[in-house]
Amino acid sequence: MLADMQTNREPWNFPQTREGESFKSQLQPPTGAFIGASWMALLIGAVAYLIGLWNSDMQLNERGYYFAVLVNGLFSAVSLQKSVRDRLQGIPVTGIYFGLCWLALGISILLLVVGLWNATLLRSEKGFYAMSFTLSLFAAVAVQKNVRDVAPTPGVVVKEVEKELAA
Repeated sequence: MLADMQTNREPWNFPQTREGESFKSQLQPPTGAFIGASWMALLIGAVAYLIGLWNSDMQLNERGYYFAVLVNGLFSAVSLQKSVRDRLQGIPVTGIYFGLCWLALGISILLLVVGLWNATLLRSEKGFYAMSFTLSLFAAVAVQKNVRDVAPTPGVVVKEVEKELAA
């Protein structure tokens, strides 16, 4: 049954509704409260992580390691979310790029876990870094989703312009 469903429609496209509109056109944009909460979560998570690094007794190379892990994790999470969304909207994304996004995110998480496991920090400090890192990753994905949801869909804009020109 699942195989039949997958062969009867194009991969990664939104399903069509009865009126012929795509699922995307029926989605409501995110509320201002959700957008604000997403940005605040990103700022709180990233700033808390960075303040923790600034106030730590770590050597400069350790601070640089944890900073690089945060930056790589944020970029890979946003890139992965964008790739997933592109595929859902039928925008081509190569398999190798999609795989590299997953790999980069996995490596970032693994590097943080290994670094914290071997660090000579209190458990509370290790938990603080892990939680602020996780909050930052989640919030970065939510912010990217909100930016994408609020932005006009290129195909819809082109169709609207074509309708106006034809009139």
